[in-house]
Amino acid sequence: MTGSPEGAAHRIVILGGGTAGWIAANLMAHAWGADGIGSRPVAITLVEAPDIGTIGVGEGSTPSLKRFFEIMGIAERDWMPRCQATYKTGIRFAGWSPAAPWPDYRHPFVTQIDAHTEQPFVLNCQNRRLGHDVPVRPDDFLLNAALGRAGKAPLAPANFPFRIEYGYHFDAGLLGEFLREAAVARGVTHRAARIVEARRGPTGDVAEIVTDDGQGIAADLFIDCSGFAGLLMERTLGVPFRGFGDNLFNDAAVVLPTAMEGPPPTETLATARSNGWCWTIPLRHRHGQGYVYSRDFQSADAAEAELRGALGVADDVPARHLTFRVGQLARHWERNCLAVGLSQGFIEPLEATALHLVLNTVELFIQHYGATGMAARGRDAFNAAIGARIEGVRDYIVAHYKLTTRDDTEYWRANAANMALSDGLRHILDVWFRKGDLAAELARQGHASHFPNLSWHCLLAGYGIFPPADAAPRGDVDHFDRHGIAAFLNGCALNFPAQEAVL
Repeated sequence: MTGSPEGAAHRIVILGGGTAGWIAANLMAHAWGADGIGSRPVAITLVEAPDIGTIGVGEGSTPSLKRFFEIMGIAERDWMPRCQATYKTGIRFAGWSPAAPWPDYRHPFVTQIDAHTEQPFVLNCQNRRLGHDVPVRPDDFLLNAALGRAGKAPLAPANFPFRIEYGYHFDAGLLGEFLREAAVARGVTHRAARIVEARRGPTGDVAEIVTDDGQGIAADLFIDCSGFAGLLMERTLGVPFRGFGDNLFNDAAVVLPTAMEGPPPTETLATARSNGWCWTIPLRHRHGQGYVYSRDFQSADAAEAELRGALGVADDVPARHLTFRVGQLARHWERNCLAVGLSQGFIEPLEATALHLVLNTVELFIQHYGATGMAARGRDAFNAAIGARIEGVRDYIVAHYKLTTRDDTEYWRANAANMALSDGLRHILDVWFRKGDLAAELARQGHASHFPNLSWHCLLAGYGIFPPADAAPRGDVDHFDRHGIAAFLNGCALNFPAQEAVL
């Protein structure tokens, strides 16, 4: 480590708060707060402007947030009521593939008990690719889909012998406030100040950030959580941004909250619209509603009008408009600076991967930085790993658009015709349509840490996307009825309470 005198505290400054900044502060305080790094104690300071709010596009999570709270030792009863949080079993996609034999399908979070039904689902998908008319709707094979359909919370009783994975819906602003309190309690210093510039030292590293009253804040390591502004990584260190706009068209959103009527569901709803899609995220006190769209195909006013019409919201209810860019930095760790959250990149919130990537980034960085410090080998390995993870997430999101069977607007026709696909995604789709072994292809590409085999089967089967049959097949190959999966899942679901009963 460099910067401070020998034996002095290793200074870490996080620029920007919000969910990303405070997650980074908590994880680093947890990892290094007690024992430090090497022989040096660690001093962590988070600096954020007092008047910068949370964007709040992604008010849903994957199970990685559940694991974060387990690592932190924070119970659900302590944070969920504070953040208006509800349980999330997965995502229901409506209207994405009109050619499918069902109007919607679910992508549930994979849980331990699905090991009993995964093989029949995958086998039925393989037989459907061979032309057999067998059940392949993912909703019918996985426990969290059954719980989401029934509005049940994914909380197993103590005598249920399987671990259940789930995510959350939450108010992002309230979660940031809660995480700030937790980090300060762990010894993180919170400093409210507006940063106007960053200065590099003689080695080229970031030496200090400067507040609007001229004060300099020096550190050995800087964490850039400045959002799309990219103050440290892009504006100071000049790390290039690589856009994904050629294969992900959406670059804006309009947001409208609506009242909660009845018990909140346990799944996010993603509904395809004329030039994008709408999210419906159930919190305890309201629904988060928003329309993600492409400004190349629709104006902001037209998008707002479409959302208001779909929700029945009057014009006197104010809407919030957001713009974003999709892509990632060429390098996420440059010199003595790490980018986390929107400053490192963004992929639209279709699969709620934003916090998942934040957690991946910070946890992997802690491993590499603690082992190698500023050594180039640590940075190179880290950058390759995070870059690949983000590209893997991008490919899964792109597949939602490329495989659409909608043909009602130029937006959807352009997505279906888009050939700006990565080699990895091309290989995945080629294996599927050639009736090959998808699990083997994903293993070859190393996609296990992004979206697993079961998730890809949910997407492809949920869309009703199968190769044409070579000939009329014969024989009974229905692994759904043979294994009694409906009775098995219904019986398992009896162990779980309704969400309204546990909130």
